[in-house]
Amino acid sequence: MCGRFVLVTDLSAVAQSFGVADVSFHFLPDCNIHPGRHIPAVIRTGQGNMLASFLWGLVPFWAKDPSIGAKLINARAETIAQKPAFQNAFRKRRCLIPADGFYEWKKEGMFRKPFLFGLKSGAPFVFAGLYERWTVAGQKPLDTCTIITTRANEAVAAVHDRMPVIVPKAGRDLWLNPELQDPALLAGVLKPYPAEEMVSEPADI
Repeated sequence: MCGRFVLVTDLSAVAQSFGVADVSFHFLPDCNIHPGRHIPAVIRTGQGNMLASFLWGLVPFWAKDPSIGAKLINARAETIAQKPAFQNAFRKRRCLIPADGFYEWKKEGMFRKPFLFGLKSGAPFVFAGLYERWTVAGQKPLDTCTIITTRANEAVAAVHDRMPVIVPKAGRDLWLNPELQDPALLAGVLKPYPAEEMVSEPADI
């Protein structure tokens, strides 16, 4: 799973890399971002790419109670095309969530030790995500998202059997394009990131 991540890169740099003209919200750099927080994500609209703020923990549009979002911080790549909570967003509402690193925990005896994973280049990257808008009469709309996970690559497998999907530059435009809804084509993006391009170190969080 992915339950904590790092984003210290300024959003202006993220906006520039995705051709976003303006960032309309504030986000403070954080080395320990957790579910239930608002996080930035790149989405594609009729006007092009934009940065939006989403609560981490997806609330399906059909949900009766938004508390379900606490259980939907991650979506498994292998089942998102079939799961009712994710299948609609998988077709129409995909996003890219910027990060500089993510944490996974390794069980050692009775304890769990955190490890921080990132790219060897030190560059920021993006997770594959889905987003939704939940609306109920008389309440403010709630915009939420989830991070997609896949099987761990060799770099992560020694610590955990799952990892977030990191989308390479070649797959970003495809993932953001709402006109593309072929599950088989989209599934090609949801692969473990090359292990040889990643590094890890013990963390203290």
